[in-house]
Amino acid sequence: MRNTFSGNSQIGIVSTFSELVHTDFKEAMNALCWYRNLEGDFAAIVEQLQLKENITEVFPKDLLALQLSEKGNSAREIILNDFQLLTDFGASPSLNLLKCYERDEEFDFISTDVYSFHIDRSPIATDTFLCTYHGAASDIIANAQTEQKILIPEIRKKLTALHNGSAEELEDFLKENYFDLHYQAQPHSTPINLGLGHLWRLAVDHPEQQVLPCIHRAPIEKEGEYRLLLIC
Repeated sequence: MRNTFSGNSQIGIVSTFSELVHTDFKEAMNALCWYRNLEGDFAAIVEQLQLKENITEVFPKDLLALQLSEKGNSAREIILNDFQLLTDFGASPSLNLLKCYERDEEFDFISTDVYSFHIDRSPIATDTFLCTYHGAASDIIANAQTEQKILIPEIRKKLTALHNGSAEELEDFLKENYFDLHYQAQPHSTPINLGLGHLWRLAVDHPEQQVLPCIHRAPIEKEGEYRLLLIC
């Protein structure tokens, strides 16, 4: 099995779920990958599921109701097993059939939707887990290859004007509106696509975090193709 992420200081590679959840982030490493080459027909599952909205949550009972081929059944068993592993660990996984996410087009100089490079934040110690089984996969990027958008002078100037309040209250305004979570890739940066079938654990910004949070973004979906994403 060829590991396409080896040699990257941001990514730690593991071979079991136990390693995935028990390996500590350290130094520049803020993403862990349970690297897998999955066998199964995930497209067959997507074809049978019904998209009710742009994002439709799929429950285990929905998967179990599908009539699938042997390869389709293998794919279903993989998803159900991942779902159970995360649930037993204490996470709350959600399997989503995705056409697209909502876009933030309120301002022309900054966006706070998930297509923008961003970090996740939590008041308690937690991590983000995700696996794309079908469709376009998410990207991550090294922290050193980005700049926080609120620190870019022309963006900060416009946000300050938008706030129209005291300088002391500006930082709270930026945080309350999630502007501080978003990053801009530097010229000649190299985002890393997370690929299909790998289960990822990404570092989140929380009070006990010892590393920089992992900067990531949702992909632009392929025309006419839905994504099947497990996330928590």
